[in-house]
Amino acid sequence: MPSTISSSRVTVNLEAKVFRKLAQSTDEFEGYANSHAERIATLGTEIGRKFSLASKDLQSLRAAALLHDLGEATMGRDYIKRGGELSADERLDLQRHPIIGEQEVAKSGGDRAAQLIVRWHHEWWNGSGYPDGLQRDEIPLAARILRVADSYAAFTDQRPFRRGKTKESARELMAEWAGIEFDPRVVETLLALGPIAELESFARPFSEVVERAPVEREWTMFSSFR
Repeated sequence: MPSTISSSRVTVNLEAKVFRKLAQSTDEFEGYANSHAERIATLGTEIGRKFSLASKDLQSLRAAALLHDLGEATMGRDYIKRGGELSADERLDLQRHPIIGEQEVAKSGGDRAAQLIVRWHHEWWNGSGYPDGLQRDEIPLAARILRVADSYAAFTDQRPFRRGKTKESARELMAEWAGIEFDPRVVETLLALGPIAELESFARPFSEVVERAPVEREWTMFSSFR
């Protein structure tokens, strides 16, 4: 008869496979050329370790990172893949995705901590985020970490409608928005991480992107994180 520890490991491994499969399908829906969710999971884990998060909390953070945009994939809206500015109605509609994501994470077997991290990963340090308008330490640390990891990865990745930023440009933007959108301590920790592959940019030469997408959309803080 298998031990409790062995059974627990089997359950965790099965959940990880399910989460990775969902992450891959979400990346494909959003048009990421690389493993966006896996990259965020690694960055988030590295930052979480610097804050001495417990093993269980790191596990919840990783699950939330893999499933953070499951709500967008479930909604299946065309504007998510379109790029450019959103209309007022589209922006209001988009703000539902963390709540839908919370529900989908529950259905997928994610624990309550992972569900809430997904719900709050678009909250801003200054209270301007959504869906609940939390601010500063009202936002759980793991959700603040996911906000930073997700944003950095979004900046430096390629999508069909826009170029990725260089690593240097992304670091400047993260520092510029620390204390506004991002927890300054989390940004500081990200920028102090050692040389790991997930910090590198996937930006391609401008000429290559123009050939694939002649209309270059304006980069904005809001439109970049869909």
